[in-house]
Amino acid sequence: MTSDGAASPRPISPSDRIDAIDVLRGIALFGVMAINVVMEFRISIFEQFLGARTLASPVDRAVETILTQAVELKAFALFSLLFGAGLAIQFDRLANSERRTFLLLRRLAVLLVFGVTHLCLIWNGDILTEYALAGFIVLPFLFGPRWLLTLAALASLALYLAMQAFPPAGLFPGRTAIWRDVIDANRIYATGGFLDVLAFRLREIPLIASLHAFVFLRTIGLFLVGALAWRSGILQNARGLLVIALPAICLGAALLYVGIEPLGNILLALGYGAAILFIASFGRGKRLLGWAAPLGRMAFTNYVAQSLIFGWIFYGYGLGLFGRLGITQALAIGIAVYVGQVLFSAWWLRHYRYGPIEWLWRTLMYGALQPMLLSRVEGVQ
Repeated sequence: MTSDGAASPRPISPSDRIDAIDVLRGIALFGVMAINVVMEFRISIFEQFLGARTLASPVDRAVETILTQAVELKAFALFSLLFGAGLAIQFDRLANSERRTFLLLRRLAVLLVFGVTHLCLIWNGDILTEYALAGFIVLPFLFGPRWLLTLAALASLALYLAMQAFPPAGLFPGRTAIWRDVIDANRIYATGGFLDVLAFRLREIPLIASLHAFVFLRTIGLFLVGALAWRSGILQNARGLLVIALPAICLGAALLYVGIEPLGNILLALGYGAAILFIASFGRGKRLLGWAAPLGRMAFTNYVAQSLIFGWIFYGYGLGLFGRLGITQALAIGIAVYVGQVLFSAWWLRHYRYGPIEWLWRTLMYGALQPMLLSRVEGVQ
């Protein structure tokens, strides 16, 4: 798993990937999907800040409690950890290339273009733009030693926690602006045509940006923690993962119970990630969770595909189910889409090296057309 050389760096082959990380990414994508479909496609994301929702069904109330307490911010935190680890892996594998900095900057620039396109044309709940911007900030730290990564991670997370305890005045929109946006969303997303939805989506971006501002420092901190986990060897150390998993889950759950949610969510994400990686590092665990690896290898493609599918299901230019379904019904639709993606990803990667968007991302990063079809030998491995 070394660099391919300074002259012609290339993406790693599928056989050199770390399966446990792909498994974790595929499972984390389920959590991201569940929250997105229930809280951002089904209804306006801003309804949760009004505190006026009533759930008629006891099942809906139970499902919402599970999602908010066990899944919501933990799944997104897991993705941040994984992105940071992935950036560090790319950085280290390009160590022998004189073009390393240029390639990684171009990788992040391409991600930024993808993110802005996704944000504006497909769905304004996009996370790719934030990840690209955070990546530009984190990349210089990868040239430093582990102590610098540790210090920067602690500083970022400490500032994030302080910001949650003492929110800066004027950063988040007022209740009147949120209420007006929710009313418009219930009308336009449910009944508007594509151009109506597009115009409203663009109008919502400043409100959405304020939500990203609240978690941006956490994203940077978790990127750094993910990079540190790779650099320290924890990701490849099953015993070390177990040592992290149990205390992090127990302490995170305890903090959530007493109402210290920001720190509790971070610790639970760390615990979830360590536990899944620990299980997936053994033969039986791989057989149990291996179905998620193809999904994780194509997480970029599957994430964008979910936006397209859910947009058609919930917005007025498609089935127009926005605001008409309960939590359980929306989650059932999301699970059906996710299962379909599990099956499709496994089929696709039996024939191709990368998902379609992953292939395009690598091609643009390296500035050369990447091979897509698997060879006969690779296909039977």
